[in-house]
Amino acid sequence: MSDPTSVIDDLREESEDLDRLVRELGDDEWRLDTPAAGWTVAHQIAHLAWTDRCALLAVTDPEAFTREVEKAIASPDGFVDEGAEEGAAKPPDELLAEWRAGRKALEDVLRAAPTGARFPWYGPPMSVASMATGRLMETWAHGQDVADTLGVVRAPTDRLRHVVRIGVRARDFAFAVHGLTAPAEEFRVEILAPSGELWAYGPEGAPQRVTGPALDFCLLVTQRAHRADLAVRAEGPDADRWLDIAQAFAGPPGAGRPPKGAAE
Repeated sequence: MSDPTSVIDDLREESEDLDRLVRELGDDEWRLDTPAAGWTVAHQIAHLAWTDRCALLAVTDPEAFTREVEKAIASPDGFVDEGAEEGAAKPPDELLAEWRAGRKALEDVLRAAPTGARFPWYGPPMSVASMATGRLMETWAHGQDVADTLGVVRAPTDRLRHVVRIGVRARDFAFAVHGLTAPAEEFRVEILAPSGELWAYGPEGAPQRVTGPALDFCLLVTQRAHRADLAVRAEGPDADRWLDIAQAFAGPPGAGRPPKGAAE
């Protein structure tokens, strides 16, 4: 993706959609438990604000960001939760203002970044487009947790193409974090966009295929819904295995969500 403008624009729109969901919530609603165990609505927004701050630091002060990475290495199982917990303890108005200011600051520095710039991250270095795409994916996924908590059904948009792209590109990573060897051959992935467009990846004649609607594929790769509840289909044993372990996020495999109707 040579020009990051479109994904930065889409990141702003995705953030504003989530902002509209939470801006009028009362204090009790901010404390509602979300589907992510131990996380309230406030934790979800606090996590986004925390990650935006980390991204801003990576772009503007790589040496300081390196020190943050060292903290993460020292506490690999707790640093994300600790960041969310700290923000969630703040009054909702303060947390909301902090999230808004942080995401605007990140947007501004990403738009001003020179062509070809790359920034350190918790995994491989990130381009401007990759950084914005990752932030959009997280904003959409954590926004889904908030929407599910509030009983809101969000209309999917073609901004999901960025989440789909990460999910497809992360195929080999998903195998690796499960201790599995990734298939040597590419899959054909055909995803139906909300607009009706077909987003296709991989060789057209590939024998192993994955198909389905964009919303369902994104819920799968962000682990916001169980595969059994989604209309994503696989042809071929390796493709079928991928749908069991797919993830669009860095780090260890997540616990995922149980199928609808499963016992808690």
